[in-house]
Amino acid sequence: MVTLHYYFDPLCGWCYGAAPLMQAAAGLPGIRLRLHAGGMMSGARRRPVDAALRAYVSVHDQRIAALTGQPFGDAYVNGLLCDNTAVLDSTPPIQAILAAELAGVAPLTMLARLQQAHYVAGERIADAAVLRRIAADLGLDAADFEAKMHQAAAQVAPHIEATQRDMARLGLRGYPSVVLARDGSLRVIDISAHLGDPAGFADAVRTGLDTPNATDAASLCRIDPASGNTC
Repeated sequence: MVTLHYYFDPLCGWCYGAAPLMQAAAGLPGIRLRLHAGGMMSGARRRPVDAALRAYVSVHDQRIAALTGQPFGDAYVNGLLCDNTAVLDSTPPIQAILAAELAGVAPLTMLARLQQAHYVAGERIADAAVLRRIAADLGLDAADFEAKMHQAAAQVAPHIEATQRDMARLGLRGYPSVVLARDGSLRVIDISAHLGDPAGFADAVRTGLDTPNATDAASLCRIDPASGNTC
């Protein structure tokens, strides 16, 4: 079995831009997709929505939309990004992804719904009520999801720590990053070269199965070792 390791954060705009690529890769036969969330805005890196953050992400969002065609809804652009009471926190949506997997829902499916809720509907995906509604939309029983969220609460910090260790060990500089693993060998695939081209990315993954290892690829949300992860 070949494994495609995807290093991401649910609040990384470039990961939202890469969502169609990951959907294309998930449909390839013989490839298992594993998601690794990095906690870009977790803990001390939680960020309130203010004018500085709004100006910073807006520039990236415009580039992402132009390169990928991914939509950014008015409720996000003129709603959430203008709401100074909102706080961006990666931990609750990561917990929801882990809980959904425990409940039998593919992590990529939950991630896609979270990204739509954030970037299109302008919802606060760190809020428990929003996460419960998304889980219900995916057909999950409310009581079971609550139980799985409780179970996942103990897994979030170790998951984020493991992701960050792996990224450091592999020399990955930010999100989104993709690593193809087969028979003990690893190949980094440059996801930035295929934004807006899901078919091309799927071809690159297939090609990566038969080409020598490569360890360097561009990253879009860079990791700043001094201040944490930034997009």
